[in-house]
Amino acid sequence: MTLGNLTGISALADVESRSISAENPTGEPGQGGRRTEGTGAYAARDLGQGWKVSPSIEIGPGETATLADIAGSGCVTHIWLTTHVDHWRRLVLRGFWDGDTAPAIETPVGDFFCSGWGKFAQVSSLPVAVNPNGGFNCYWEMPFKEHATFTLENTHDEKVVVYFQVDYWLGAVPDKSAYLHAQWRRSNPLESKTVHTLLDGVEGPGHYVGTYLAWGVNSTGWWGEGEVKFYLDGDDEFPTICGTGTEDYFGGAWNFDVPHLGGYTEFSTPYLGMPQVIRPDGQYQSQQRFGMYRFHLPDPIRFKEKLRVDVQALGWRSGGRYLPLQDDISSTAFFYSGKTSTTRPDTPTHDVMEIC
Repeated sequence: MTLGNLTGISALADVESRSISAENPTGEPGQGGRRTEGTGAYAARDLGQGWKVSPSIEIGPGETATLADIAGSGCVTHIWLTTHVDHWRRLVLRGFWDGDTAPAIETPVGDFFCSGWGKFAQVSSLPVAVNPNGGFNCYWEMPFKEHATFTLENTHDEKVVVYFQVDYWLGAVPDKSAYLHAQWRRSNPLESKTVHTLLDGVEGPGHYVGTYLAWGVNSTGWWGEGEVKFYLDGDDEFPTICGTGTEDYFGGAWNFDVPHLGGYTEFSTPYLGMPQVIRPDGQYQSQQRFGMYRFHLPDPIRFKEKLRVDVQALGWRSGGRYLPLQDDISSTAFFYSGKTSTTRPDTPTHDVMEIC
């Protein structure tokens, strides 16, 4: 994060580095590794305090755990988290800014880290990195002026073990710093001849910075002809920004199809990618599934008053005509706003989060 007139990693800054984990739940100086009880206590029984006694937390069925509760002014710079792959859609991550009771971030933990289908795929982007085997990392800039809280809700009927670390600094935040928001939505299946809404009801000023789509195909043939549209400020029926196709928006072309590489071809770059292609196995996985991201870091989409974003689901039918699709589409929209929270019409529940 740029601090005042500082522009590079070499610049000295009047801030204090902190980190919260199960080994230091408060992030206070000199409090790491002091736990005497925890999930690693039995393994450390011959070594005692200071020897990885509390590397993780357990979250009971239906319970919500507080990952980080930070008072003061500062900025979260990195989150690392891992849990069993079965729980990537069963855990809901929420982030709250400056004491607001409504979350600015609310999304299944897997989707927040571009991993919505409950299977590992390498993601090598600038704000999100997913590494073997399920190491979730994000580097979103998350400033706050008074308070920051992150929680994790377990919607499953069994306890879940989670390992995590939240890195941040405390210090003065520039006046015009905006808050990170992340909203998740799912259409399963999408109603015929409608669009999937990525974001709506957002008031400015702000800027849109990223899209993750977990797309499950329910029809045969090519599925990605639909346009991604951004309705800015005074736009009504027609948008200011209108793309030319789903694969085009995510930086690909011609159906992501490289024939000598077997058709659909995975890729992961700093700003955009399709890191996951789940192909039918001829038995249980009967449909194709895709995971795609685009991060508008060098090209944020700025709005002054309001923003709405949607994507069409279009394929091909006989005669070279478009075919409206009824696919399973989940999206996570990332944006910055001067508001601590935004109103949204729906909230993730256990039923809509289940992968199948």
